[in-house]
Amino acid sequence: MSTARPRRIYAIAPFAALALTAWATLASPAHAAIEPFQDLQVEVIGSGRPVLMIPGLNSGAEVWRETCAALQPQVQCHLIQLPGFAGAPATASDDFLGAMRDRLLAYSADRRLDHPAVIGHSLGGVLALQMAIAAPRHIGPLVIVDALPYLGAAQNPAATPATLEPMAEQVRAGMLAVDATRYAAQTDAAVANMAHAPAHVATLKQWWRDSDRGATASAVYSMTMTDLRQPIAGIRVPVLVLGAWAAYQPFGATEASTRQVFEAQYAALPDVRIEMSRAGYHFLMWDDPRWLQAQIRDFLDLPVAH
Repeated sequence: MSTARPRRIYAIAPFAALALTAWATLASPAHAAIEPFQDLQVEVIGSGRPVLMIPGLNSGAEVWRETCAALQPQVQCHLIQLPGFAGAPATASDDFLGAMRDRLLAYSADRRLDHPAVIGHSLGGVLALQMAIAAPRHIGPLVIVDALPYLGAAQNPAATPATLEPMAEQVRAGMLAVDATRYAAQTDAAVANMAHAPAHVATLKQWWRDSDRGATASAVYSMTMTDLRQPIAGIRVPVLVLGAWAAYQPFGATEASTRQVFEAQYAALPDVRIEMSRAGYHFLMWDDPRWLQAQIRDFLDLPVAH
């Protein structure tokens, strides 16, 4: 791995306003009613193959709307809004990821979804992996968008939750203690290089400001304490991993060095395909949408709509 590879700032920040012109031109499905389920808010669009679409840290479910539109009419999108993020009501949890995994599995069972595909971005990608680990007979193929089984080891493969726990505790305490002005400045800086378009960056900044700080701190801590590098060996469905690297090129990252990190972290996964976007930043569904949509359509074997 390249020693020049930069720190992945989305460890605490996806980890992790759509342009008005996009809304004027996007042939998106109509907004459906939001269904509450155990602290989740879910919008169901379409009637085809069920696909759960999970956003990342502090992100709104809206991040997946364009992708959902592009996959119509072959899929039924379940746009998931996680509690505490982007203005959604928060819920208390000692283990954010574990609690959300259980709610998502309960939702799938309650709605009797037949081996739904799961598409997750960043923190949502980790949740997708957790779902497939916990319920290998009930979850369908996974699409993981710019997420690693253990982000804490992106720089140091020897890192573990035990070695990083003191830092995780310190980060969580610091996030809760800092004053509002400084917190907003820190989060604004953290998301600045996560998307190309200024309008998308503005959306991310607003989502972070609208997110519950306690939920954010809990989620960041949970991410640091969750290492899936070995548990993913139990996943029995195909997995497509879509990675980003271009935002870190000024710091020495290359597509090859970034791919090496992904391949090392997913080494234990039996059936995985890793593809790297050439130009997209962390929010690939915004920055490289046609490429991402084509990758998903090919992976899920969806015919091209005419």
